[in-house]
Amino acid sequence: MEEIKKATRESYGEALLELGKENNNVVVLDADLSTATKTNLFAKEFPERFFDMGIAEANMTGVAAGLATCGKVPFASTFAVFAAGRSYDQIRCSIAYPKLNVKICATHSGVTVGEDGATHQMLEDISMMRTMPNMTVMSVCDDTETKWAVREISKFEGPVYLRLARMKTSVIYDENQKFEIGKGIQIGEGTDATIFATGVTVEQALIAKKVLKEKGIDVRVVDVHTIKPIDREIIIKCAKETKKLISIEDHSIIGGLGSAIAEVLTDEYPTKLTRLGVHDTFGKSGKDEKLMEYFGITAENIIKEI
Repeated sequence: MEEIKKATRESYGEALLELGKENNNVVVLDADLSTATKTNLFAKEFPERFFDMGIAEANMTGVAAGLATCGKVPFASTFAVFAAGRSYDQIRCSIAYPKLNVKICATHSGVTVGEDGATHQMLEDISMMRTMPNMTVMSVCDDTETKWAVREISKFEGPVYLRLARMKTSVIYDENQKFEIGKGIQIGEGTDATIFATGVTVEQALIAKKVLKEKGIDVRVVDVHTIKPIDREIIIKCAKETKKLISIEDHSIIGGLGSAIAEVLTDEYPTKLTRLGVHDTFGKSGKDEKLMEYFGITAENIIKEI
């Protein structure tokens, strides 16, 4: 990991700007939050392809669906709590059901939204989106992966939910890293444990891996950037090759990454999985790092569990 830290929402804004230069069919919609979601970078360069829909997220979703029927590639952006929560019915009926080519890019997910508090800390969006037919669900961890994901989903035909964060995290990957939608990335070959992580928790998993190595415990980390379709093959492989399995996510443990992994294990290779995440409760207001400590989604908690 490099020392550079960057929020994936910032990387998203930069990636959109570059994509806009390459593809004239890319259009961007926002719900009065373009400064926070960083779609303002695209808006400044391509004002004729940017639509600020105001505080009307459900309408924004419907308009994005309409644009998709006209051959455009709409990126609809707002905070995760509004993108998934306030617009659920419109996503379900107007995007997922007709399988339209809309990219829902949700920033400010999880407890790491921080001081905005429980009402704005979306902890259920992975669960909501992955149960929806036709929806691809992704959760990226750093600058490199975010820019790759934005480019790839623009070429991918069909609805996508891309989860992004407000909190700054370390740059993990270099430009030579290979990514593929639906394929997890295994970091290390350790056989003592596997840590499955997604989004901001990938950094925590890698910190834990380093500390545990110094204690003589060798673990591997799997970055699950695509939660649906999930990489069943890598989950089964790790279950067979390592002694302990842990999942960690900035999301409820109900219906999120841990649940998705547990479903695969139940079907294919029954074994114990320890799920770290938010335990059936709403968030709280506070500094992002303090909230991660409070809810136990830190490297320290991984180390303690292993």
